[in-house]
Amino acid sequence: MKRFYVLFLSLILVCGLFAGCKKSGGDKEAAKDNSEKHITLFNVKSEVNTQIEELAAAYTAETGVEVTVLSVQAGVDASATIKGYYLSDQMPDIIACEASGFGNWEGLLVDMSNQDWASRTSAAYVDANYGTIGFPYTTEAIGLAYNADILSKCGVDPASITGPDALRSAFEKVDANKEALGLKAVVGYYAEPKDLGWSAGNHIFGAYLDSGLGRDDSTYIDGLAENNKVDSSRFMDFAAMIGMFNQYSDPEFITTGTYDQQVENFAAGKYAFITQGSWIGASLTGNFSSQYQAAGSFKVGMVPYAFEDGMDTIMTSAPQWWAVPKEGNVEEALAFLQWCSEDKGQQMLVENAGFVSPFTDCKYVANDPFAQTISDYIAADKTSNWHWMQLPEGCGNSDDGLCYCFYEYAAGEVDANGFMNRVNGVIADYYARQ
Repeated sequence: MKRFYVLFLSLILVCGLFAGCKKSGGDKEAAKDNSEKHITLFNVKSEVNTQIEELAAAYTAETGVEVTVLSVQAGVDASATIKGYYLSDQMPDIIACEASGFGNWEGLLVDMSNQDWASRTSAAYVDANYGTIGFPYTTEAIGLAYNADILSKCGVDPASITGPDALRSAFEKVDANKEALGLKAVVGYYAEPKDLGWSAGNHIFGAYLDSGLGRDDSTYIDGLAENNKVDSSRFMDFAAMIGMFNQYSDPEFITTGTYDQQVENFAAGKYAFITQGSWIGASLTGNFSSQYQAAGSFKVGMVPYAFEDGMDTIMTSAPQWWAVPKEGNVEEALAFLQWCSEDKGQQMLVENAGFVSPFTDCKYVANDPFAQTISDYIAADKTSNWHWMQLPEGCGNSDDGLCYCFYEYAAGEVDANGFMNRVNGVIADYYARQ
């Protein structure tokens, strides 16, 4: 693991990246005012920032400990933002890390193995050398989300979509009814690389790595590390699916659209499918609730990214984990995380933020459009893992990352073979850097 990427953070980055970072409840300087009754929490889930602020306020009301929530907007590089905080001596007391991000803080995070919450979940991030260093605050799912009302009107049974022929048939049926249903496109697939690169470069590429596999099957992520290239047979099947997304997506937005435009159009009933995960449920009932209600508050679900026959899984994991730096207000930070794992914290995270709890004793069920879908797949043991989180940091969504391969394919600059060649070039380059 790499301790820090100091050279990556120029003076301009340290001074300027905070323009995209919103502070709630005061600044970090106030947080360092020698008070043991104040902690800061770095939130990367901008779509539920209001709910996280409410969680912090409830904890303050109950304990007297003030919690400041620091948040980043969608599209802002959260990892670089945290590094900027560190280099400017403003490190939050609780940070958020994806799996690959933990390597930036080698030996600097608190081992939480002895915390009560650690015995009540199997979703904690556990490092072989440093112990339990990640607190799971939710479970999320990645799949091809759909509008059940539209599929029903088009005679498409979602349960039948477990292979490429069925997936193409569903797209063709929806496309035949597109005008009558007032749709802009069959699928909201956006391959804009700069601000939305995390979607294609990480999440959708993750389907190549894991779709249809058991949770412990790491065949294809291991293959990248061993061979520095994809499995050509599996990848070309994957590329055929992406090519179909290119064909049936919204030409107005496929290479330029933002996350908000993508989700808003789905919420408004303009797309039958969308290439986003379960986290958009919070936007359907939050930021875009008026559009969603106007479209009939339709039932949603997920089908697998079924680019080969027999693929019947969606991909689930904790998307990030909360971690506690050793140099911060450790005691108060640990107490806050423990409270979050208990009744009041779980109630707010599940019922207010719409999170799916990773804790075995949680008695709350999210009032979220996708909660039932996730629960059904988990109950049926039809989930795959998120091995894309083990890619070298930046491989998916950096300026020279996989996201630009998806963009070039969507823009018609390369064909399926060229798409694979570009992906292999990025993979080889990033693994060579390790």
